[in-house]
Amino acid sequence: MPYPVVPETITVHLGRPDQPAENVTVPFADYIKNVASSEIYPTWPENAIRANLLAQISYTLNRIYTEHYRSRGYDFDVTNSTQYDQAYVPGRDVFENISQLTDELFNNYIVRQGNLEPLSAQFCDGVRVQCSGLSQWGSVDLADEGLLPYQILQHYYGDDIELVQNAPVGGNVPSYPGVPLRRGDTNEEIRTIKRELNRIGKNYPSIPPITEPNDTFDLQTEDAVRAFQRIFNLTPDGVVGKSTWYKLKEIYNGVKRLSELTSEGLTISEAQRKFPKLLRFGDTGDPVRVIQYFLAFLGFFIPELPQIAITGQFDENTRDAVLTFQNRYGLTVDGIVGRNTWNKIREVYQEVAADLPAEYRSLLEDVFPGRDLALNEKGPDVAHMQAYLKQIAESDPSIPPVEVTGVYDEATQAAVRELEKQLGLEPNGVIGALTWSAIIMRARGL
Repeated sequence: MPYPVVPETITVHLGRPDQPAENVTVPFADYIKNVASSEIYPTWPENAIRANLLAQISYTLNRIYTEHYRSRGYDFDVTNSTQYDQAYVPGRDVFENISQLTDELFNNYIVRQGNLEPLSAQFCDGVRVQCSGLSQWGSVDLADEGLLPYQILQHYYGDDIELVQNAPVGGNVPSYPGVPLRRGDTNEEIRTIKRELNRIGKNYPSIPPITEPNDTFDLQTEDAVRAFQRIFNLTPDGVVGKSTWYKLKEIYNGVKRLSELTSEGLTISEAQRKFPKLLRFGDTGDPVRVIQYFLAFLGFFIPELPQIAITGQFDENTRDAVLTFQNRYGLTVDGIVGRNTWNKIREVYQEVAADLPAEYRSLLEDVFPGRDLALNEKGPDVAHMQAYLKQIAESDPSIPPVEVTGVYDEATQAAVRELEKQLGLEPNGVIGALTWSAIIMRARGL
């Protein structure tokens, strides 16, 4: 899960979750103005209105951030049923002072200290209905006593809350990466999958623990995914498609109680991304090198793609190559490598690598297969890399010796780690595109 972003729009189901009803998509701030005008009175003290608005915003953002309904297969973010969510009335008038305060507060929300997810700030009127969260009429009494909005919220939610102010606003983008994830894939979302599986495994011990919390979908991850799928009656194919992705999210949110006041909490370190979500002009580092590697390869076979160097600098040449690629394949032409562009680059690379022109067939073994190799992998690609690593180790005593067995064993992993350290790559013991290329270059003395 990334850091929370306040969505520009929210989709509301005009009924109970399972009730056939219309979905409406409205600006997020307009939604808050509407439900606030339905839930609270404009004549209340301003501090009480502010406290209530922050509770309503936080509760709604928690629903969106945890994908509470979307993880259950629904195509909306919230309902307008007060049994489940807040009262949204299409077309209703909103109060002027509530509208003005919402414009000021809509991208502020409550969190527990040390946690990342917006607080599931439950509330009730405090007269007809009692709850463990904020009492709306009680907040009026506290405001009349002179308490500030933050103090009112502390009174109901505890002293360990904080207010996030001026959170970024962006698109309401589903968390599913858009393509099934399987063994050999590498991206940030796989790190998320591993974290979720390990936490779920504490409640479901038949899910084997994953010892490598990196971003490579290895055999251990596949085994854990299969076990999860069997427990929750999904096809046990070891592939994280859309249904498995959202079932993981649903169960993870459930065991951590992220949609409850008593949430275990999601810490910043748990959700911290190692790599940026988008790559653009001016960025540097290994993620840029990987994109450059694929585009440089494709440049040999797609005439209009400009040739680029693998420098780790997202420079003008790289941006030109991205723009050209996006234009050719019907993507948004913005020169930014986001989810859709990245998925398409990998897809086209794998297609080209699997169907090389006749004049390049002799080089087929040296072409990166499009999937990463990690511990316990087997096959000719592993044997090919082991042959090169053995050659390198014979001339460099700092590289542990390797035997050509076709099985990615711990000796192979140790040799890869050492070579990655020498080359300034992340020493994760996984052969991705950059490590694959580096092994070949070193073995050939290039």
